Amino acid sequence: MDLLKKIYKQAAELHRTVVLAEGGDERTLSAAEIALKEGWGNLIILGKENEIRLRLSDLKGYVAIDPERDERRKEFSEKYYALRSHKGVTREEAECSMKNELYFAAMLVREGYAHGALAGAVNTTGNVLKAGLRVIGPMEGVKTVSSFFIMITDKKSFGEDGVLFFADCAVNLEPTSEALADIALTTAQNFKTFVKSTPRVAFLSYSTKGSGSGAAVDKVRQAAEILKSKAPNILSDGELQLDAALVAEAADRKAPKSPVAGRANVLVFPDLNSANIGYKLAERLAGVKSVGPVIQGFAKPFNDLSRGAGFMDIADMIAITAVE
Repeated sequence: MDLLKKIYKQAAELHRTVVLAEGGDERTLSAAEIALKEGWGNLIILGKENEIRLRLSDLKGYVAIDPERDERRKEFSEKYYALRSHKGVTREEAECSMKNELYFAAMLVREGYAHGALAGAVNTTGNVLKAGLRVIGPMEGVKTVSSFFIMITDKKSFGEDGVLFFADCAVNLEPTSEALADIALTTAQNFKTFVKSTPRVAFLSYSTKGSGSGAAVDKVRQAAEILKSKAPNILSDGELQLDAALVAEAADRKAPKSPVAGRANVLVFPDLNSANIGYKLAERLAGVKSVGPVIQGFAKPFNDLSRGAGFMDIADMIAITAVE
């Protein structure tokens, strides 16, 4: 059973509630139809109630809500005002925010009406992340909201039986050493959650164990040291070149004493440029299946989508949000 099938099964067993913030989008409704038919949990779908019910016809397991008409909007506005008034948000602004599908979805998650939420097929990543940060906030002990992609290859010798996590491919442009350590920690935790296996984290660089030098190498090396200090139980190492991280023969030559070299399954890239290019190279040239980005670091799941996502991409993310 491949990883996605395992995630579908786990979502069905957990049977949690996920908010779909963009119920006016046809791809989102097609994804909802798949999730409901497969029994991956319950859905709260935001948008025009009659249009949603008409589109999903006789399916069960969902609630359609128009944020502008929902009776909880006033309560949510007051809670958001209390949460953000110290940042200068007025009551009028709080009321306006709760008419917005992203902020209403985030408040449903914050207040426990749902396990997590999903948006981004229509809204920009920036707006999705702002709503998550302002309403849900960061996970305790983690300062950096980031992302990872699940990468699945038929070359089973790589990663964990062909599964690797790439981070951070979507959020942080130039993460500091401290941020890289945060990214590594949360990605390793999510690897355990989704793959049910031991994460082996490699901090990637153009250098392996001092073969190169420069500020970029120092940043990666420091990140590896920070993670070992914060989470010594996580198998990790850096700085490592990509071949040293993934290929046993290269690891034997370049980093023979490394606990993860040659068998890493979580790859932490030094910046957004290299991470985004890296996952797209693997996807387009090597035919690796990529799933994500999965947003991590929020106190509760609040996921973003690519605006180019297909309905099956969104369906996959519904299951992932339910399991996260």
